Amino acid sequence: MSYQVAEIKIEKKPRIIFIDMARSIAILLMLEGHFVDDSLMTVYRDMNNPIFATWLYIRGFTGPIFLTITGLVFVYLLLNKRDEPYFQNIRIKKGFKRVIELFFWGYLLQYYAFHVLECIAVGLLTILIIFGIYKIVKIIPLWIYYFIAGTILFGLNLYFAQLGKFEVWPKNAPNFIQNMFHGPANRAIYPIVPWMGYTMYGAMLGCLLHDFYKHIKTWYAPLITFIVGGILYMFPKEILQWIDAVIGSPFTLNLGIIDWLYMRFGMVLLVLSILMSIEKLMGDIKPNLFIKIGQNTLTIYIVHMIILYGSITGMGLNKIFHKNLGPWEVTIAVTLFITFFVFFIKYLDLIKQKLEFILGPIRRFFNKIYAIPN
Repeated sequence: MSYQVAEIKIEKKPRIIFIDMARSIAILLMLEGHFVDDSLMTVYRDMNNPIFATWLYIRGFTGPIFLTITGLVFVYLLLNKRDEPYFQNIRIKKGFKRVIELFFWGYLLQYYAFHVLECIAVGLLTILIIFGIYKIVKIIPLWIYYFIAGTILFGLNLYFAQLGKFEVWPKNAPNFIQNMFHGPANRAIYPIVPWMGYTMYGAMLGCLLHDFYKHIKTWYAPLITFIVGGILYMFPKEILQWIDAVIGSPFTLNLGIIDWLYMRFGMVLLVLSILMSIEKLMGDIKPNLFIKIGQNTLTIYIVHMIILYGSITGMGLNKIFHKNLGPWEVTIAVTLFITFFVFFIKYLDLIKQKLEFILGPIRRFFNKIYAIPN
């Protein structure tokens, strides 16, 4: 007697171009924001100046976009192999490898601070842990796990926001632990409370996009995203105060003080809805230089830290330009700065090819450690 075993093919989800577009926008805004912030003269930092005020306002959304997209992309790819055993899932292995890489580069570039790379590393580690819990306890959908995690992280800021500017928490912990939660401003640049909340909400979006990917190419996805984003952007305080009123005394939490977190998340959703619409209107967008920029954000981040701030080398552009340029000089300089990175990414594959004798053995060594096929 012979048996025929049916081979079940898991449909691979299509690459979502608007995500790469969002990553490109975020990294370019970061390059521009860091350069301008470091080089513009203090006398021109006037909130009564509409140009500076607008620039500062837009800059406030760069971090949330970057952190949200990171969680979204990671989970979207992770769920392509959601039914595989946890430690046999290639995305799990690559995820743990990425966590180590981010910690390594983060502390190498700024050993004294907890910056965006470390925040992303803890975020990815948390995503992996939550996914492991979900694999064991499949009581509720995965996106709800990440929604709860994001909400808790935002909610904890009710406490941390009341701490003094120079007050640290936990008080008797080592500096690197304090920096993760609430340390001095020059050391705790992107503490996990509340910033990692964006990564968790991004992971939630990654779940929803993966499970409802057939609707991404329709107008339903951008429309719903736009409506939800618009509500969060326009009425975050009113919504949070209403929740406070529903909860009632004695459990009133004064949620209104974290409205800025949800306002920025609303802006992220608005940006994503616009990019979804652009992708739909343009149809099949072929790989191009702009998309490639969004696919190499870690490389860009590392190189810009070395060139601008002198990380590792101690010799950066900030030694020359630090708060020393006027508006027109900044405009010209930041344009040249961004242009350099555009050409850098254009020839990145050639650069990697020339450095393969160094990068190849390193890549194969770490892939072997994490049992990742080369």
